[in-house]
Amino acid sequence: MTPLKTPTGKSAADVESQLRAIEREGGDGEVQLGRGATLHVSNLAKQFFENGVTKGAVMRYYARIWPAIERHVKDRPLVLKRYPDGADGPMFFQQNAGAHVPDVVRVETFDTREEGPKPRIIGGDLTTLLYTVQLGSIEVHPWLSRVCDIDSADCCLIDLDPGDDVPFPAAVALARDVLQIVRQCKLPAAVKTSGSSGIHLVIPLPPKTMYDTSARLAMLIARVVAAHRPQHATVERSLRARPAGTIYVDAMQNARGKSMACAYSVRAREGATVSAPLRERELTARLRTSAFSVKTMPARVARAGDVWGEALAAKTTKQALTNAMKVLEQVLDDAPAAEEPPRGQKRSRGGGEGAEPTAGRRGARRA
Repeated sequence: MTPLKTPTGKSAADVESQLRAIEREGGDGEVQLGRGATLHVSNLAKQFFENGVTKGAVMRYYARIWPAIERHVKDRPLVLKRYPDGADGPMFFQQNAGAHVPDVVRVETFDTREEGPKPRIIGGDLTTLLYTVQLGSIEVHPWLSRVCDIDSADCCLIDLDPGDDVPFPAAVALARDVLQIVRQCKLPAAVKTSGSSGIHLVIPLPPKTMYDTSARLAMLIARVVAAHRPQHATVERSLRARPAGTIYVDAMQNARGKSMACAYSVRAREGATVSAPLRERELTARLRTSAFSVKTMPARVARAGDVWGEALAAKTTKQALTNAMKVLEQVLDDAPAAEEPPRGQKRSRGGGEGAEPTAGRRGARRA
């Protein structure tokens, strides 16, 4: 990768070096970004993970990985999940930019519909990303649209969320099935670990695709998967109502203002795991989320490049999208009626599109 320059002129390697020195000398200081611009950082020696990964180490990881993650956060509003006491401490969401944002951090105001015009932190430079970590945001959660066209989704998200009784290899196997269905619809797709317990599949969308269309595509795919793999997949959103041993095929995150854990984002999970883009051939029973962490991902990116960017570079035309949804609808029409579930299990009601999304509720389990 070519050396990155921040908007103010310093290289990412230089920023990483400064962060290391500040942590070594007490943890509080000013990161020099060039041309007189600075960012105050503090408590860099604070333990963010039980394995010894500090707040400063998380910042250094993002500085090192920046050439890969930049394009995936650029011009996107960021939803902050703040862990001020580290990954094992309490978490709270922050949507608004806040009252005292440094001038070096990008903020844009746009209509949020529900609350009117509100300022949001916008991804696109390393300084902004480091500032969110300074606030305790271990993870990076960009919107599924960019500020230049905030009402249009540029990708469709399918989140495979296994229950606690489902081993990760089962999620990997189901991801292969989902990819096969998407390929049969002649659509491109990218796949990554969520960095937690699940797998994300993302379909790039044509320009000006409305969120209603993206949500419909996701739900059609989810219903086809559940219809053809009823022993392994469900669209039932209620944890208590899901058949035992099934994986929730979550299509409900495709709405304006929703976000997903970005490719290469650290997750607030044991081992400081990272959401890792995958090549399809890596979807094997040997795959483990623990293999991808702040300690291993920089070397993987240096070796393999931006796998996520490569996968999302494929183009989807409006005609291809329309044709795919017709194919999926026909498959559902032709599918046999669902069998009665085993005794003691409840029949899935389908997690319809009108259901209220659970993302953002503190108690909701997310992959």
